[in-house]
Amino acid sequence: MGWVVFALAAWAFGWLLNVWLSRQPATPLVRLAMPVIFGLTLIAIWEGVVRGFDISAVLLPAPSAIAARFVVSTAILWEDFVQTVIKGALTGYVMGCGAAFLTAILIDRFDFLRRGLMPVGNFVAALPIVGMAPILVMWFGFDWQSKAAVVVVMVFFPMLVNTVQGLQATHAMQRDLMQTYAASPVQTLLKLRLPMAMPFVFNGLKIATTLALIGAIVAEFFGSPIRGMGFRISVSVGQLALDLVWAEIVVAALVGSAAYGGVALIERAVTFWHPSQRSRS
Repeated sequence: MGWVVFALAAWAFGWLLNVWLSRQPATPLVRLAMPVIFGLTLIAIWEGVVRGFDISAVLLPAPSAIAARFVVSTAILWEDFVQTVIKGALTGYVMGCGAAFLTAILIDRFDFLRRGLMPVGNFVAALPIVGMAPILVMWFGFDWQSKAAVVVVMVFFPMLVNTVQGLQATHAMQRDLMQTYAASPVQTLLKLRLPMAMPFVFNGLKIATTLALIGAIVAEFFGSPIRGMGFRISVSVGQLALDLVWAEIVVAALVGSAAYGGVALIERAVTFWHPSQRSRS
């Protein structure tokens, strides 16, 4: 009963504290503190409910058990992180987004590519990853190369669509002004169209960060060496080691949030001139 009271007290304290913070000036510290307090409150409620109602660790381990498993399994978690994130997700992310960016420039230059490739892109983007992953694993093998290939397929077309849309975001008056200055197509691209496309490009990059991690993990379910986050989750579920499964989930969540936040910070530095960024300052 004491743990249930603890969960209720944590909920009430977190609620009142966030209500008080919401009435304060929206400083960077306040904007950071509110989600942190909300997250810590959820963790405290989770701990209290699991222990108060004596929920089996097979169904839902307590946060303290997950943290303890995290500490004793750092070597395994690091090995899985390198295999899945560094080798699979990051490699596929760079290759897929880079190829999509270059393809978007070609599509913008040659209209027949846009008419021919974009419908194909919409078709491929609609294909389920659980159907594509086994095929790519068979093509590229069971190591990280096949996971990178899955990530390339997942991130290529979202990045392509956003970049193409961004390159078309300029107004006719702006393009006429560049022609008045006798700017070449390359100069117009570098001085006008690419800067105007940057918010769209970074939107695609942010979408691709989450897709890359999901693709790499899911691909490992269909074949992997004895390492990797997807492999570990699959094996641990079969062994009923749910604390290790949740530890892998925590790593994936932290990596995904850090990658998204890193791209967002770069976006603020590059597109500081855009109204959407000025309104946040």
